[in-house]
Amino acid sequence: MKKISKLTIGTTLLIASLGIGISVRADTVQARCDIYPKGEDRATSSGPCTFSQRQGIVGIQLQNGQRYDLTPNDDQPGRYLDPNGETAYLEDGLGDAGQIYRLATESIYVYWDPAPYTQGGSNQSSQSSGSGTITPAESTDMALVGQTVKGLSDLVSARAGQAETQITQRGYEYVRGEQGVDNTAFAYWREPESGLCILIATKEGRYDSIVYASVEDQTTCR
Repeated sequence: MKKISKLTIGTTLLIASLGIGISVRADTVQARCDIYPKGEDRATSSGPCTFSQRQGIVGIQLQNGQRYDLTPNDDQPGRYLDPNGETAYLEDGLGDAGQIYRLATESIYVYWDPAPYTQGGSNQSSQSSGSGTITPAESTDMALVGQTVKGLSDLVSARAGQAETQITQRGYEYVRGEQGVDNTAFAYWREPESGLCILIATKEGRYDSIVYASVEDQTTCR
């Protein structure tokens, strides 16, 4: 419970420090939301959304009209109830970039920066090339965020120490690493040719996922 309380406090301070305090802008900010079905590492939808918080109630309105209203559980900070009465959790996994809400059947990644949707960029779906390498022009397609890297898909579930040698031999360049929650470590690597940033999650000594990083994290590798 102490951990969840710290996440809640940290999130409040974060929003205030970014100058987008919920109470300042009529309790609502423009954001970007990515929806991940439970257990999946690829977003099924991504687009502009609005995020609001009034009297502790979190509201997330998607562009397609779907809305999530999460009511706080007064006895357990950082926990909410969705309209169906199911428990939802606030998770601090995006750092300064946003918030993650874990629901019963899906996860909502809320990014404070609504780019690329506010920059005139295309948000039309596109496909990766047959070789499995995404071109720089395709890197702004939000549908690709969280997609497993085909060139490294065979290393998912492999032991991290042994697999790292394979990654290097395939031309990927290590950029940086960071420690996440639940004993999960994250490492950013630069993909050869495309220069795109990929994110490898390691849990219990094995690669748990190898996916293309978010748009915000792409700057990490450039």
